[in-house]
Amino acid sequence: MTRKQRKIIVIILAIILFVIMSFTIHRSVEYDKGSSEYYGLTKQEEKAKNGILVFCYHRILKNNFGVNVSRTLSTNSQLHDFDVPANEFKEQMEFLHKHNIKVISGDEMVKMTNSKKPIKGKYAVLTFDDIDRTTIDNAIPIMKKYNYPFTTFIITGNTGRYREGTQLATWSQIHYARKEAGNLMTIGVHTNNMHYLTSNLIPVFNLPKNYDRFTKDFVKSREVLKAHTGIYADSFAYPYGGGTPRISQFLAKQPHLGWVGTLDSGTVYNHGNGDHTDPIYTPRMIINTNSWPSIREWFLKKS
Repeated sequence: MTRKQRKIIVIILAIILFVIMSFTIHRSVEYDKGSSEYYGLTKQEEKAKNGILVFCYHRILKNNFGVNVSRTLSTNSQLHDFDVPANEFKEQMEFLHKHNIKVISGDEMVKMTNSKKPIKGKYAVLTFDDIDRTTIDNAIPIMKKYNYPFTTFIITGNTGRYREGTQLATWSQIHYARKEAGNLMTIGVHTNNMHYLTSNLIPVFNLPKNYDRFTKDFVKSREVLKAHTGIYADSFAYPYGGGTPRISQFLAKQPHLGWVGTLDSGTVYNHGNGDHTDPIYTPRMIINTNSWPSIREWFLKKS
C-alpha cells in the first residue's frame, strides 16, 4: 500500500468517525430556539420601525474542504444552526458598514433602553456565545477592521474543553483576544458549569431543584472571570434560550448586572413613555442562513 493510499484511507475513516459522533452531538445541543421556529424575525417583529437588534453568533467557520464535507455529511447543529461561514460573516459586517448601521456596545444599549428618550433609528449589538477559537481567529479581525464593539459570553468552568463539536478557547487564548481587540471586547458570563441539558433536553438550571445550585454557579462564574481577567461581568447570557421567572428575579437583584441575554427573537425598544424592553429579558437573534434574510430586510426598511 502506498503512502497516498494510506492517507486516503485515514481521511475516509476520519470522516466516518466524525459523522458517527455528529449524530450523538446533534441531540445534545438541541434547545429552545426562542419564539421563532426558523430563527428569523416574525412578520409582527419586522414592522418595528426603530430599535436595537442583538446578534447572537456561535461558530464562524472557514469554508475549507474539511468543513464543507462535514457540513454536507453531518447533522451536527453546530455546523448548521449555529455556524455562520467566515465569508458570510464578513459580508454581514460589510453590510452593516455599507448601510451606515450603528453598531453599539451592550453598555450603550442598556443606557439607551433605560433612558427617558425613545430609541430612534436602527442599531445592532454583536454577541458571541461560548467563545471558541473560530471567534478569535475568524471574527475578531473583521470586527477590528470596522471598529465594531462586541460581547463574548464565556462558560467560565469549560474554557479549553472540547464540547458539542467545537474547541472552546483557553484562558490564554482569551487573553490574546482581549489584547487584539482592546476596548472593543466586553466579556460576560454564560454560567460556570451549567451549560448542559438533562436527558429530556431541559436546561439543567431550569429544574426547580437546581435553583440554589444555579445561584451559586452564577456567583462562581463571576468570581472565576474576575480571577482570570480582573473583570466583574456586567452581563449574562442564558444557555438554551432563557430561564424560569424565579431565576430572572434572582438575576434582576444582582449588583452591577446590566443586562441578560435570552434567545427570544425581536428588537430591543424604548418608546420614551416608560414602555421599554426590560434588560433582564433582552432578546437576541441567532444569526444563521435562515435568520439573516429577515434581519437584513429589517435594516433596509426605512424608519
